[in-house]
Amino acid sequence: MSQLPPDPAQRNTLPRTDASPTLAIQTRDVAFVYGDRRALNGLTLAVPAGGVFGLLGPNGSGKSTLISLLAAQERPPEGQLTVFGEAPKASLRRRIGTVFQENTADPLMTVFENLHLAGRLFGLERSLLNSRIPDLLATFGLSDRAHDPTATLSGGMRRRLEVARSLLHQPELLLLDEPTTGVDAGERRALWDALIASRGKRTVLLATNDLAEADTVCDQVAFIEAGRVVTAGTPDDLKRGLLRESIRITWPGAAANHLDELRAWPETGTVLVDADFVHVTVDDASAFVPRLFALAGPSIRGITIHASSLEDAYFHHVRGSSGAAMSA
Repeated sequence: MSQLPPDPAQRNTLPRTDASPTLAIQTRDVAFVYGDRRALNGLTLAVPAGGVFGLLGPNGSGKSTLISLLAAQERPPEGQLTVFGEAPKASLRRRIGTVFQENTADPLMTVFENLHLAGRLFGLERSLLNSRIPDLLATFGLSDRAHDPTATLSGGMRRRLEVARSLLHQPELLLLDEPTTGVDAGERRALWDALIASRGKRTVLLATNDLAEADTVCDQVAFIEAGRVVTAGTPDDLKRGLLRESIRITWPGAAANHLDELRAWPETGTVLVDADFVHVTVDDASAFVPRLFALAGPSIRGITIHASSLEDAYFHHVRGSSGAAMSA
């Protein structure tokens, strides 16, 4: 697992395939309530088969709730939800692999024992498991830990074990809820290399709030906020319409009159305030920055400039209207 992490300046370099027009997942006006909290509020979504689809939103936006519904752990009281054209049910679980936010492998069992037990629960023959488990351990860099107790694995290794276990029965749909939590950058790249090697053979639904990761690996994404889909499309589609460069200004207490003047400049696109930061999209940062310092230089603490990314699209489509916070 020694591969280097992706360079943020080289996002969208992993190969993508055109998704099949067949839908793996379809929801229409799905609602779900926990007590007084409405976790899903009329969520409508279409996920094509055969690609990597990102479900992006802040904590509490409804991502994990949707994963649990798709895994047939709960049933939505309102709306329609189908997986491969059928309502989620126990018989569909053989076609679905799931990695939940929390690690669920037995810490007292060895790595091999955890995989073997999971395979038997899915009805796989011992002879098949004896060949498939070593292959998956090798793919996810766990071969030398096969007979170690799972409790001795690092957090990143446990996440790799969870993904390996979800692939044992070769599911057609893989549900990943924050799969790279606790995984370092090198391990994350190796994990995605392994998953992308099977791209086109299965559908992957990735629920995450890591916008850079989604920008790198997803064929399509949906931004969700307060249990509803705000917008969806390919990363390039969602970034289209943004100006070429994005500027993040550390600007505590930015004055309202300065922000109004900034918005009035013809070269300025989106201007969004997020706590002590101001996000601005422009076509030419080299012309914009000197003008900015002439306007408010003494109050500006720092500036970073980069090409417009999926994070900027998120701020444009979601943050600008809702004020929701989300880690990138």
